Amino acid sequence: MSNRVYNILFHTHTISGIIISAALYIIFFAGSFSFFRDEIVGWERNEPVGEESHLQAIDLDMMLDSLDARKELYGRDISFTKYFNERRINVNLTASKDSTASEEAKKGSFFYMDTDNFKTYTYTSNYSIGEFLYRLHFFAQLNLWGTSGYILAGFVAFFFLFAIITGVLVHWKKIVSNFYVFRPMASLKNLWTDAHTALGIIGLPYQFVYAVTGTCLIIGTSVMSPAVVTFMYDGDTNQLYEDFGFNPAQFELANTPVLEIPEINQFLEKAASKWEGFEVSTLQVFNYGDTNMKVSVEGYTRYDLKFAGRGEILYNALTGKEEYIVNPFTATSYLDAATAVITQLHFGNYGGVLLKVIYFILGIVSCFVIISGVMIWLVARDKKHIADKKRKFNAWLVWVYLAVCLSLFPVTAFTFLWVKVFLHDFGPERMTDIYHVFFYSWLAFTVFFIIMRDNYFTNKYSLITGGLMGLMIPVANGFVSGNWPWVTFPAGHYAIFIIDVFWLMISLTALLVAWYLKRRSTGKLPEKKATKKTSIKKTVNAEPMS
Repeated sequence: MSNRVYNILFHTHTISGIIISAALYIIFFAGSFSFFRDEIVGWERNEPVGEESHLQAIDLDMMLDSLDARKELYGRDISFTKYFNERRINVNLTASKDSTASEEAKKGSFFYMDTDNFKTYTYTSNYSIGEFLYRLHFFAQLNLWGTSGYILAGFVAFFFLFAIITGVLVHWKKIVSNFYVFRPMASLKNLWTDAHTALGIIGLPYQFVYAVTGTCLIIGTSVMSPAVVTFMYDGDTNQLYEDFGFNPAQFELANTPVLEIPEINQFLEKAASKWEGFEVSTLQVFNYGDTNMKVSVEGYTRYDLKFAGRGEILYNALTGKEEYIVNPFTATSYLDAATAVITQLHFGNYGGVLLKVIYFILGIVSCFVIISGVMIWLVARDKKHIADKKRKFNAWLVWVYLAVCLSLFPVTAFTFLWVKVFLHDFGPERMTDIYHVFFYSWLAFTVFFIIMRDNYFTNKYSLITGGLMGLMIPVANGFVSGNWPWVTFPAGHYAIFIIDVFWLMISLTALLVAWYLKRRSTGKLPEKKATKKTSIKKTVNAEPMS
């Protein structure tokens, strides 16, 4: 590689990394917690669930009876979907096709339903801190202006992929030898460089997978889909969905009510027993209560039997005859297989709790790689020959950057505490309350650390405050709900137990790191240029470790 090409790659790697660094840190931090979304939701609601994430264990007939008593179901299409391993499932009711139905029945609705007590919740009242962190990792909260949050996350993922490729090319000749180099007693720049290189190589496969899958999931849906609709389908979104198989099937209403509605659970049992390892995730009832009533069952194979297998069976509800079959082991389409591989690699839901822990650790390691890259950039520009104004600007930039990023840890711990102690009502204001607690506390921590203008202080006390509040989370859970770890584990409430232990472990780790964290002095500006107010010594005395 010529020096010119090397310099171009080096500078583009640096510039692309700096541009996306703060957004990328938020994505990895929130995304790491999102691996435990289901466990967080169960912990927050005090709703223990089993290991099954499919519909077979749910009595849908009782749920339909409960719904029919509250809503007029005849002539509707009804879908039950269980995306996550939690007690509440998604329920969607289309408008009734019956021309004589009431005005209320001619309106569709979507809600969540508790499979134990059949209570229903809207999206806002069902909101949780687990859902919040999951959506924060692709900036869904910014979608007040269209899909701006998704687009931002997509372009961050794309430039992250670009930064990974250029980083590998820049370090290619020394990628093995540099991996074994670590000089903690050398200059600060060498320390950050060694840490950035070694941890970057360790997390390289993980980071590459997330850059690719994140780009596909976000860019494909938020950028490419509108472009395809505009230029290839003349704005006909419905036709696009039809060609890609996203639209549900449509069946005409016979306008003849049945005398006795068939049991729906039997179709769940038939589908689950048809193929070994087939787990139902969606059941749809078309033309409920009509003689042309159909039942569609969709699901996926267990990951240990086939990594990407989608199956579907369409039944005639009155005769029980199979009218359409997609065998998940032999008839998986390219689109279904590609979508399944991308989503499963991205969500890490194919290897149980142990894989989630590994993914979480690699996600936090990626956060450190991002921080160390920024610190390399700062230390390399904190030289005497650099103009004082530029050094001050660089110092302020990193003060703000670290304040925004590192304060995420105590803010997340604080939000968990607040939700558990004070936010027990699942009312329509729940989502707004979580937004206010998280974002206002984030703003307060950020402003405080910026005012301190000391990267060492920001790093150490974000670890200490986050660690102390994290230790209080399982204690608060025990006092509020009685779910102490020694109670939940014997009872088999593993999701609640995992979150309590999870916070204990990361909090103790954060406090241990803070304990060993020492201020490192590397010099300062010449006395004639340095002042008490703007000393750049505060900037280079930083050792961010989170």
